[in-house]
Formats: sequence, structure tokens, C-alpha cells
Amino acid sequence: MTIELVTTDGIFALDGGEWEVTNNIWLVGDDREVVVFDAAHDAPAIVAAVNGRRVKAIVLTHGHNDHINAAVPLREAVDAPILLHVADHMLWSAVWPDAQPDRPLVPGSSIKIAGHELGIVHTPGHSPGCCCFHDAANGVVLSGDTLFCGGPGATGRSYSDEPTILRSIRDRLLTLPDETIVHTGHGDSTTIGAERERVLARAAELGI
Repeated sequence: MTIELVTTDGIFALDGGEWEVTNNIWLVGDDREVVVFDAAHDAPAIVAAVNGRRVKAIVLTHGHNDHINAAVPLREAVDAPILLHVADHMLWSAVWPDAQPDRPLVPGSSIKIAGHELGIVHTPGHSPGCCCFHDAANGVVLSGDTLFCGGPGATGRSYSDEPTILRSIRDRLLTLPDETIVHTGHGDSTTIGAERERVLARAAELGI
């Protein structure tokens, strides 16, 4: 199994603000089929990276516009279902009011690709429906915007909550081995061990 990175640039918009961002899109699979994790800004760039392989699914880590704004044209281009946690449908509808995801992400189940399984882990806080995806066999987590190189994802905007994201990371990600690689929704990859101390310190500050 391979994990390939595609980056795209665009605008994150929420609560009346706009920010220029570079998004990470992860293609997980082999030379025949892949799952695309997140669909940011530029569907043709993602299609080019897929390079003719079968796309089993377009999996959205959460519903913020910068992670879903290429989802519908990508679905049309590669004929693959879109998966999103139901708790983020209000964010989806703000971007795609006339379209729907195809299937819900179900925590505790898994996504199977290229002989591997990625467990679906619900990690609310950055948004209510944020999910991470754990490949235990390879020691890898795709964290979306839940955990970055540098600590937890942003909170303080609509539908986000810092105590909630800290509990999600502490209870569902910091239980993993320190050497677990974390592939993030923006920026550099990291490891669970590299982020452990700062997450626990901030949780202690808040009395969590």
C-alpha cells in the first residue's frame, strides 16, 4: 500500500472570514485503486494524481469548505461515492446545497483499500463530524484538521470547541503508539509522540 500526497491552494471561508490555505489530499492504495482523502479546491489536479486508477471512495475528513469544495466535480470525474460524517452535513450544505454525500462515515467501521483497513475514528472538536483514519498495520493516521504538526486543530469558530478536540485527541489518538505517523490536512506530517506533550499540557491548563 502507498500513501501519496497532493497539495492544492484555495480559500477557507467560515463565519464571514476568508483565509488562503494549502490543503493536503492523501491518495491511499496501490497501482490499481485508491481512496482519496479530502477533495480540496482543484478536482483536475486530483484526477491527474489518480492517473487512471479506480477510485473506491472520496472520503472527507470533515465538512469545512476547503476540504469539500472539489468533491462534487471529483465525483463526476471518477465515479466514486462521497463519504462524510452526518454531523457535518450543515457544513456540506453551505457549499453544496443541491447535492448530497453518498454514504455516511460510521465510526468503528473501516475503509478497505489495497489489502489494508483504515479504521474510522470520530474525533469531534474542529467540527462536529471530524474523523481520523487509522491504519494499524502500517502505523499511520490520517488526521485531517484534528491534529497537526504543532498541536490540535483550530477552534474558536462556529461548530468548533477546544475542550472537545482535546478530549478527542487525548482519548482516541494519544492511545496510539508514539511512533505512529500522522498525515495532516495542512502542513507537515508528524508523529503521535511529537504532539503528545503539548496536547496533554493544554488539556491540563483547561482542567480536562
